[in-house]
Amino acid sequence: MPATALFMIMLGIVFGTMTVITANHWLTAWLGLELNMISVLPMITKQKHPRSTEAATKYFLIQATASSIMLLSSTLNAWKTGTWEITQLNDKLSCILMISALTMKMGAAPLHFWLPEVMQGTTLNTALLITTWQKIAPITLLYMISNHSQMEFTLLIGTLSILIGGWGGINQTQLRKMMAYSSVAHLGWTMAVISIAPNTALLNIIIYMIISTPMFLLLMNAPTKTLQATTTIWSFSPTTAILLTLLLLSMAALPPLAGFTPKLLIMDKLILHKLAPTTTVLALSSLLSLVFYLRMTYLMGSTIPPTTTQSTTLWRLKPNHNQLTTMLTPLALFNITIMPALMM
Repeated sequence: MPATALFMIMLGIVFGTMTVITANHWLTAWLGLELNMISVLPMITKQKHPRSTEAATKYFLIQATASSIMLLSSTLNAWKTGTWEITQLNDKLSCILMISALTMKMGAAPLHFWLPEVMQGTTLNTALLITTWQKIAPITLLYMISNHSQMEFTLLIGTLSILIGGWGGINQTQLRKMMAYSSVAHLGWTMAVISIAPNTALLNIIIYMIISTPMFLLLMNAPTKTLQATTTIWSFSPTTAILLTLLLLSMAALPPLAGFTPKLLIMDKLILHKLAPTTTVLALSSLLSLVFYLRMTYLMGSTIPPTTTQSTTLWRLKPNHNQLTTMLTPLALFNITIMPALMM
C-alpha cells in the first residue's frame, strides 16, 4: 500500500475516533463512526484475496446495520425528549436500541457472529486494529450513556459474551479466531459492569488493550497462525515464547498478573450491588476462556528442550534477533507490576 494512501487511512481512523470522543450530538458521533468504518475497509481488503473481500463485505454490512439502528435510536429519543445530546438518552426503548447498536459495532454477544470471520480474513495488523482501536469509540459512547443504561440488559449481554467467548474459543485452532473470541469474552466483563461502575469497565477495556497489543505484535513476529504452529515458537525465539506465555496467563486472569485486576474489581462491584449469584456465574463462565489460554501456554512450553517438538519444524526460518521483543519487554513486565500497585 502506498505511503500516502496509508497516511490518509490512518488519519481518517484517528480523526473519526477523536470526533466520537469529543462529540456532544448524536449526529456528530454517527459521522465519526462512519468515517472510522470507511477508513478501515481499505485496510481489510489490502490482501487482494477473496477471503479479505468477504471479510470487508461482512464488516461493512454489520457496521452499516448498527449505524442504522443507532440513527433510529437517537431519532426516537429526540422525538420523545426534544434533545439530540448524547448524555440525555432518557427514553428506555432508545437506550436499549443504542446499546444493541454499539455492542454490534464492538462485537459483543449475541451480535458477535461477524467478528471471528472478519478477523480470520484479515492480516494480524488489521485484526489488532479491529480488536483495540475500533472499540474506543463505541466504549466511549457507552460510557457517556451509562447512567441511563438498563442494568439487567447489560448484565445479560455481559453474561452471554463471557459464555460464548469462552465456548467458541475452545473449538478453534486458528489464532486469529481465538483472539476474536477472547475479545468477545473481555467485552462481556466490560458490559457486565458498565451500568454499575463505568470507571471500572473503562479500566477493564484499557488493560485488555494494553495486554492484547504486544500479544498481536509478537504473533506478527512469530512464524505462526495456527495452534499447532505455536510449538515452534521456542525454537524460533525463546524470548517471544516467554513473553507470549506471560501475556496469555495475564489474559486468562490468573493472579497476580494484570488481567486479574479488573476482573477482581468488577466482581467486587457486582457483589456490593447484591449480585453475588450473577458474579458466581460470570466467574465460572470465565473458566471456559481459561481452558484455551492454558492450552496455548502448554503447547508453547511443551517443546522447551530437552523435550522434542510435536510438529514439523519450520526449517526455512532463521532464529529471530530483531529488537521487537526487547521493546515489548516493559509491557510484559507491566503485567506483573499493575496488580500490587492497584491493591495498595
